[in-house]
Amino acid sequence: MKIHVLGGHGGLAKGFATTSFLIDNTLLVDAGGVAGTLSVDDQAKIENILITHCHLDHIKDLAFLCDNCFGMKPGPFHVYTHATVKGIIKAHLLNDIVWPDFTLLPSSDNPTIKLHEVVEKQPFLVGDYSVTGVKVNHAHDAMGYFIEKAGKTILFTGDTGPTENIWKLAHQIDNLVAIFTEVSFPNRLQNVANLSDHHTADSLKAELRKMPNVPVILTHLKPNYREEIMQEISRIGQAVQVLEDDGVVFNF
Repeated sequence: MKIHVLGGHGGLAKGFATTSFLIDNTLLVDAGGVAGTLSVDDQAKIENILITHCHLDHIKDLAFLCDNCFGMKPGPFHVYTHATVKGIIKAHLLNDIVWPDFTLLPSSDNPTIKLHEVVEKQPFLVGDYSVTGVKVNHAHDAMGYFIEKAGKTILFTGDTGPTENIWKLAHQIDNLVAIFTEVSFPNRLQNVANLSDHHTADSLKAELRKMPNVPVILTHLKPNYREEIMQEISRIGQAVQVLEDDGVVFNF
């Protein structure tokens, strides 16, 4: 699997795009940074989208994907997410108020985007991939996703604070090759991290003890605290890779 990091940050600023991981050019994990980083032609090549949760930095570009690619594709973007998140996208984003309801445009029989519900811990097929969603400790039924193809599995936790079930399942997967997870705040803002279900370096250090022994890539650092968080991560005493720049490509 080729993982192209379109956006991997916990805030939006010049040089910092919000969360989007593009797998093999056709499967997108979260839609926070895709419209501003890919050409319209490349956006139209995307077939399926996994949404971890409903926060704006993970869903906003669903609106622009639909607008940019309207009439360009033979079929809709297929979006997979928890039922709670599906309802929030319909009620608060594609609602004919904030943005046109592209689930009905150009028609209900031929929509630009189609939303599907993911049932936790029930594997499902998305193109060439087997996907399993597991809830994590974040707002409104947030899910992480195990994505398997050709005998290799990658885990994207999405945003999460300390959690349990996803690590229990991770230990049962023999072909897990990488974990993409988050750290968002410096240690001095541990209370804010706790209230918002995010990690600091301190809470991440405890979380790493729960994870299988595979490469861990850290994303979602808040741009305004980035240097402080980086220094604290360097002191946790365990090898992890912090995502440096958007546009990085990983091959597994």
